[in-house]
Amino acid sequence: MTGTVGHADRICGDSISGNRRRAEELSVAPDDVIRAYLHRSRDALIWKLDGLSEYDLRRPLTPTGTNLLGLIKHTASVTADYLGAVFGRPFEREMPWLGEDAEPNADLWVTADESREEIVQLWHDAWTHADATLDALPLDATGVVPWWPSERNPVTLHQIAVHLIAELHRHAGHADIVREQIDGAAGMLPTADNLPAVDAGWWPSYVERVETAARAAGALG
Repeated sequence: MTGTVGHADRICGDSISGNRRRAEELSVAPDDVIRAYLHRSRDALIWKLDGLSEYDLRRPLTPTGTNLLGLIKHTASVTADYLGAVFGRPFEREMPWLGEDAEPNADLWVTADESREEIVQLWHDAWTHADATLDALPLDATGVVPWWPSERNPVTLHQIAVHLIAELHRHAGHADIVREQIDGAAGMLPTADNLPAVDAGWWPSYVERVETAARAAGALG
């Protein structure tokens, strides 16, 4: 698909079969629960790229520059580090935007020289590496986060996986808002939007009710 991100770029499903995914979702075993929530946050993020132009993928839509492809670049990078180097399993690909001499927020936007395909491949490679770490180590395996203060180290794989789940879901929320501003696309996943079962005409009246309530509260305040 020229000029837009298509379905093939959406989910990192090559590294996990549908049967395994369903087993994780149903299991109460701690390692399966960790994987299920990591994969859910991962999938909720990457599909937000679907069908967008190069410009829309990259354009900043908040005063602090939040943009979709930058969120993918950032979350791929921290995933590769937290579920890689922290446990003595460094990611093979160089990520200069995380270097000590990198400018602030270099990992949160994509230069014109960095292709969409390169960033999406970084995402897939980071998750392949992360899943390999989860396969290789028990949840009580210990590591060191070099950018955390000494009193927070050492850490366990369980602790870092939960930390990463929180970070990824936070950024998935950012992506939700940014994508909705671009073209109105909303929801957690294409196959499970987690939105009310209403028609398109319901939303303007709902927004108007929310706005009216806000104005009324403002008048009282």
